[in-house]
Amino acid sequence: MTEIIEPASRPRSHKSARTILALILREMQTTYGRSPGGYLWAILEPVGAIAVFTTVIAIGLKVRNPGLGSNFALFYATGFMPFTLTMAMSNKIANSLKFSRPLLFYPGVQFTDAIIARFLLTFLTSTLVFFIIMAGTHIVFDLSTIRDVPAIVMAWLMAGLFGLGLGTMNCFLFSVAPLWESAYSMLTRPLLLLSCVLYIFEDVPSQYQDVVWLNPLVHITGLMRVGFYATYDGTYVSVIYVMALSVSLLFFGLLFLQRFHSQILNR
Repeated sequence: MTEIIEPASRPRSHKSARTILALILREMQTTYGRSPGGYLWAILEPVGAIAVFTTVIAIGLKVRNPGLGSNFALFYATGFMPFTLTMAMSNKIANSLKFSRPLLFYPGVQFTDAIIARFLLTFLTSTLVFFIIMAGTHIVFDLSTIRDVPAIVMAWLMAGLFGLGLGTMNCFLFSVAPLWESAYSMLTRPLLLLSCVLYIFEDVPSQYQDVVWLNPLVHITGLMRVGFYATYDGTYVSVIYVMALSVSLLFFGLLFLQRFHSQILNR
């Protein structure tokens, strides 16, 4: 009589789901549980940042006309929110092994569980913040916009995927070359000014546009503004370019981590 053996992958699937949920709860408790306001602070911080920046620009510097439309808060939010998602995602994912290092020695916890847990928590939290800020901006300023929902969703997914790919590659690089972490931090500081958050791509001098175009965040913020401004076409935006770069970074990042994560954890 032939013995029927259940595939090992099925129990692992359920176990992995429970592990990811446990890691998400641990992340929430560790990151937000000790700060005043707890998890609520993750929502209030970007709301406050946009409110303060809008006040300084519109009142302090008396800038009345943004690059698109007539409301600076909406213009800034459409650039700032996808930019923030990408940077927050990449930073969280890049430190996944460091944050969950003690747990990764257990056989039931894989390095991919730590990455997925941080991706889901960051993406869902940022999505909630995005809805609150966009709804609040429309209500406070009594705005009426014609929204291109597919463009908005695609821009948001592109921001999340690029952050995941960049973070996964950096998760490997930070572990094997600690000097790169400091260099990366220094190199990315000007990104807010170079990612068309405060202006539109068309305002960049023509001699620099080819270089600025290579920045994936320019395409992400551009597509987000296509979604909120009916008169903005954003012909320079290339979804294929951002997706191809994001998937390539993710693939090679996971490949290197799969090959070297044991050595990294035992260093």
